[in-house]
Amino acid sequence: MAGLQELSHRHDADPHLREAEQIKPGDPILELVDLRKKYGGVEALKPASITFLAGEIHAIVGENGAGKSTLIKLLTGVIPRTSGEIRWCGRPVPLATPTEAISRGINAVHQEVVLCAELTVAANMFLGDELQRYGLMRRRAMAEAAQNVLDDLGFNIPATERLGNLTIGQQQLVATARAAMRGIRFLIFDEPTAYLTRQESAQLFRLIRRLQADGITIVYISHRMEEVFELADRVSVLRDGTHVGTRKIAETDEAELISLMINRSIDQIYHKEKVALGDVILETRSLSGPGFQDVSLSVRAGEIVGLYGLIGAGRSEFALGVYGRQKCTGGEVFWDGRKVVIDTERKAMDIGIALAPESRRDQGLCLNLPIGLNINLPVFDRLSRGLTISRGLETANADRQIDDLKIKTPTRAVLASAMSGGNQQKIVIGKWLSHGARVFIFDEPTVGVDVGTKAEIYRLFGELLKQGAGIILISSYLPEVYELADRLHVFRQGRLVASYGHHEATHEDVLTQAIGL
Repeated sequence: MAGLQELSHRHDADPHLREAEQIKPGDPILELVDLRKKYGGVEALKPASITFLAGEIHAIVGENGAGKSTLIKLLTGVIPRTSGEIRWCGRPVPLATPTEAISRGINAVHQEVVLCAELTVAANMFLGDELQRYGLMRRRAMAEAAQNVLDDLGFNIPATERLGNLTIGQQQLVATARAAMRGIRFLIFDEPTAYLTRQESAQLFRLIRRLQADGITIVYISHRMEEVFELADRVSVLRDGTHVGTRKIAETDEAELISLMINRSIDQIYHKEKVALGDVILETRSLSGPGFQDVSLSVRAGEIVGLYGLIGAGRSEFALGVYGRQKCTGGEVFWDGRKVVIDTERKAMDIGIALAPESRRDQGLCLNLPIGLNINLPVFDRLSRGLTISRGLETANADRQIDDLKIKTPTRAVLASAMSGGNQQKIVIGKWLSHGARVFIFDEPTVGVDVGTKAEIYRLFGELLKQGAGIILISSYLPEVYELADRLHVFRQGRLVASYGHHEATHEDVLTQAIGL
C-alpha cells in the first residue's frame, strides 16, 4: 500500500492521528456513551452506547429510519448531539464539526457521491488538500500521485479523467480512494456497494481488508446481509432509533439479526402469496434489440416472472425494449393474444405496462417535486374535470397511496428528494399503482432498502397478483428472484440461456448458467 503511505505521511504531524496510532488493536478507539439526538420532539437517536474497537470491521444494520444516518452525522461532526458523550482514544471529545472529525482521522464514504463532477479524478482526490509550489497548483504532480494510489488499490481508473464521465460505481471508488489517502484511522462506509458492479465490489472489499490490516477501524453500514457476514467482525443493530444489541459475527446469523431489526422472522421476509395463474397477458417471440437477442417468454396474470443474470447480461435492456424506451430490431410482442407494436413509452403506458426503473432517482422520480405530485403524475388526466385538476381527487389519491404503502412522511407536500431510499422506491411503486397497469416491470426494486421495506414491497407484489396483474422482476440478488419468481429466466451475454419453474433448480444451477461455466 505504498501509494497511500507516501501521501498520508503529510498528516502524521497531527497530534490527534498520532494519538489514535497509540491504541492497540482490539482496544476501544471510539466509544458512544448514552449518545442522543432530538429534532424538536422527535428522537432520531435514543440514548445509545456502542464501543468500536481499533482495527475491527464493525457493521451497523437497521431499517430505514432506524437512526443509521443520524449516527453517521454525529460521528463525522455534521450535526451536534443533544446529550451523551463521545470518547476518542479514551478521552471525551466535542466532535462538533467535520473539520475536527477529519483532523482525528474520522471520515466517511457516502452512498451518494458528493464530489465535483466537472473536476478530474485527481483534483477530486486532492480537493481541499492540493499540492502547491510558490502559490501555484501542481496539477501534474497531483495526477501522478493520484494515479499511483488508484493503481495501488487496483482501481482501473485514469486520474486525468473528468469525474462526471465515470460510472456511479467508479465515482464511488474514487470517493473511497480520496478518503483512504487522508490519514484516516476510522472510516465509515454507508451502503458503498449500492451502485457497484460485482467486480467493483470485490475491489472495494479488498481495499477494506487492506485498510483493516493497516490498523484502521472500519464501520460498514449495509442492507446486504451477505456483505455483513463476509466482512464484519462485529455487528450492531439499530431499531427505531435505539441500539438493540451488538453481536460477534461468529456468534450470530441472519435470522437473529433480522429478528432484532424488525421483530419478524426471516421466513416472513420472502413470504410469497399463492395466487392461481390466469391467462397470458404479455408474450415476446424472438424479440431482439440493443443489448439482447432472440428472447421469447410470457407473463401470465398472477405470475412473477424473474429475470436473473450478471451486470450487462441483457435483462434491463430487454425490459426497456418491451417498454418502448429502446427500439426493438426484431421479433414480435403480443398483448392478450394480439400482436402489438410498442415503440414508445406512451404506447406501453396506454396498453397497461408500468416500469419501475433501476435508477429511481434519475429515471423514476422528479426529486424536486412533492411526494403527492410524483404519485399523481401518470393519472392527472383522471383527476381532472375538464381543464381543471380536482384538488379533492388529487389529494385523496395521493393520501391513499401514502397510507397503503406506509410511506413515512408527515405530509404529501414533502419533496421526494428528502425521503429515504426505501420511501423513494415506495413512491415510484405508488404512482404506478394509481395508473392501474396490468404488467409491472420492477428493475432492482429493493436496491438500497432495508429488509423491513423489502417485506412491504413483496407484500405489494402479492396484492398486485391478486388483482390479476403480472410482474417482471429483474434482480441481481439471487435469493430474492429465486424465492419469489414463479418462472425464472437466466440471461447471459444478451440471450436467454435457461428457464426454470419455482425452485426447479438450485442456486448453483442458476449461477452456473449465468456465468457460463
